[in-house]
Amino acid sequence: MKRLFEVDPWLVATHRLETTDRRLQESITAVGNGYMGLRGNFEEGYSGDGLQGTYLGGVWFPDKTRVGWWKNGYPEYFGKVINAPSFLGIGITVNGQQVDLAKSHYRDFYLALDLHQGLLTRRFVYIGADVEVQFEFARFLSQTIPEAALITVNATVLKGTATITFDATLDGRVTNEDSNYDERFWVAQHEDATAKSIQLQTKPNPYAVPQFTVLLKQQLRVNGQAIVGKVTTASGWLQEQVTTHLTTGEHYQLEKDVVVVTSRDIAPDDQATKATQLMNRVVKDDFKTHLAAHTQRWAQRWAKSDVVIDGDPAAQQGIRFNIAQLFMTYYGEDKRLNIGPKGFTGEKYGGATYWDTEAFIVPMYLAVTPPEVTRALLQYRHDQLPGAYHNARQQGLAGALYPMVTFNGIECHNEWEITFEEIHRNAAIAFAIYQYTAYTGDESYVNHDGLEVLVGIARFWADRVHFSQHAQKYMIHGVTGPNEYENNVNNNWYTNTMAVWELQYTLAQLPKGDPDIVAALAVTDQEKRHWQAIIDQMYYPTDKKLGIFVQQDGFLDKDIRPASTIPETQRPINQHWSWDRILRSPFIKQADVLQGLYFLNDRFSHAEKERNFDFYEPLTVHESSLSPSIHAILAAELGKMDTAVALYARTARLDLDDYNHDTQDGLHITSMSGSWLAIVQGFAGMRYDHDRLRFRPQLPKNWQRYQFKLTYRGRLLAVDVGQKVTVTLLAGPPIDLDINGETQHLEVEDDHA
Repeated sequence: MKRLFEVDPWLVATHRLETTDRRLQESITAVGNGYMGLRGNFEEGYSGDGLQGTYLGGVWFPDKTRVGWWKNGYPEYFGKVINAPSFLGIGITVNGQQVDLAKSHYRDFYLALDLHQGLLTRRFVYIGADVEVQFEFARFLSQTIPEAALITVNATVLKGTATITFDATLDGRVTNEDSNYDERFWVAQHEDATAKSIQLQTKPNPYAVPQFTVLLKQQLRVNGQAIVGKVTTASGWLQEQVTTHLTTGEHYQLEKDVVVVTSRDIAPDDQATKATQLMNRVVKDDFKTHLAAHTQRWAQRWAKSDVVIDGDPAAQQGIRFNIAQLFMTYYGEDKRLNIGPKGFTGEKYGGATYWDTEAFIVPMYLAVTPPEVTRALLQYRHDQLPGAYHNARQQGLAGALYPMVTFNGIECHNEWEITFEEIHRNAAIAFAIYQYTAYTGDESYVNHDGLEVLVGIARFWADRVHFSQHAQKYMIHGVTGPNEYENNVNNNWYTNTMAVWELQYTLAQLPKGDPDIVAALAVTDQEKRHWQAIIDQMYYPTDKKLGIFVQQDGFLDKDIRPASTIPETQRPINQHWSWDRILRSPFIKQADVLQGLYFLNDRFSHAEKERNFDFYEPLTVHESSLSPSIHAILAAELGKMDTAVALYARTARLDLDDYNHDTQDGLHITSMSGSWLAIVQGFAGMRYDHDRLRFRPQLPKNWQRYQFKLTYRGRLLAVDVGQKVTVTLLAGPPIDLDINGETQHLEVEDDHA
């Protein structure tokens, strides 16, 4: 665990520049607005170690798959987010000396991310020969004009006389660290010194992936007034220089406004005109006015999503940090986008969509965002259904196989154990449809577009299983379950269980579906009988003596021992052990069997959950960011609150405290919802199956109380758990809730304990 920032309920702040952990500091201070984002790089530049990173939603490149032995069915390319042209730069010199905190003398450093509105501020006093200058920076990516970034730098001379030069840059000469080959992906198209813009295009690719064109435009303002500095251009690069002369007590404010447009929305030939129109909107108001409008948008979101914790400041900071970063990544405005595991904070995982969205984001977003936000996530998968059929055909199978990693619906991950085997992702896609329907009560999706998805997945499962004559059971061999520390296993319990669940759910929904869609899908009676036979005769590995569901065939033949036997110097094992050793070990990366118990919670008894939890949790190393939340929820349900609280801390502060020693690569965005789930589904015991919202609240012993809000079927509810439990209906029609096994009738302005 490594804590670089001070604990504060609404700020992530520090008074130290961490030169040895600069990348970690950059990740934690990343900002975004759903359209674009950037790491916490310094405007003036930094010559020490760091990862410069700017990312644009939906802009990616098909990097050639590089494998030693090509296998039929491999994706042709590895899709990856690319480091976008940088608009952040404001190089600074004082009396001819470059300001560079890796080399310059300075004092009073301060860096803070304000979680109220995703505002990043920084200040320090530069110490030169006979001069001291305080610099103050602020930046945000607008929630009201998503193509706009607003950056200010204030210079105040504290001592002496200073000639200060600012070099505001647009820089397309960027590279990726995380690439299979050739780290440069951008080709300069045009630089316009008069318009103060640059335009670039992604380099050509041999696949059916369009090239992306991006145009960046900047405008400088001094003390609120637009100015034109000395402009210099080169290929893919533009610099605008302004100089000021200040003496002790004098102040200078430079504002850099930036507009970024891409060919996802604007044709290349129209980008200059559109950027000018957008910039005209930006310069109508000053930084302060734009920030106020931006903050108001954030206030509306926080009003329906904030979680308040009394008694544990670190837990409070963790949950708000996670909510803020999630909302800076995605709030449903662009239905073509999804939520990558790193969001806009780093290159790792390629910036693509994983199954994390359906399994971990959907259950949170259902409760804290408008229904159309989650509906957009479901629609994203339906729109990519043709790609899922393509992926199945690549494997010689029928139906639809949703990708493990994608930008466009086509699988673009180049590891065989992922591409070929981690097919359990199909179940998460279907389960998200169920969750949306069960939570909102809205059946319009599942009976229309959703049914097409369900049938496609069902046809895949029906072809992927095989019938064992020896056991007289259906089986699924050669898979990787959620526990990625086991590859190429047979009969992963979770995969088999969720395949059967999906077939059952599809059969149940078919009679309710839109008649035209049902007719077009043409599911035959023979298919239905086959699906039912799989349901009736699926094989599930179990152990009667232990009373558990066995993770997969042969798992109990391993050297079963708890993760506590691993020396701390060898943790995390994925950074210290060979892959061979990991695969032979009994240690589990994340919830596998327990993931199934979480999803299908109402199907299993308390005793079944407890036996499986007590067996598997001690074997789990939690080296996936997705792991702690599921275990925390189940631990709370089983009354193991000390374990639940410890695992909540791990999911809430995974990045803030760098639990897995990898946050320097970027934040774990898609696991951040786990902290909310651990509180609401774990500590508060919220469930919503069987058309009834239920709560079984518990209070962690070191917490005084906690509060949260959620939206449920057109109602806004506030839940307050302290020495007593209070649920308040803030808006919407009356509702009956199940609280600790008793029915409570709520109406607006009517509290029930």
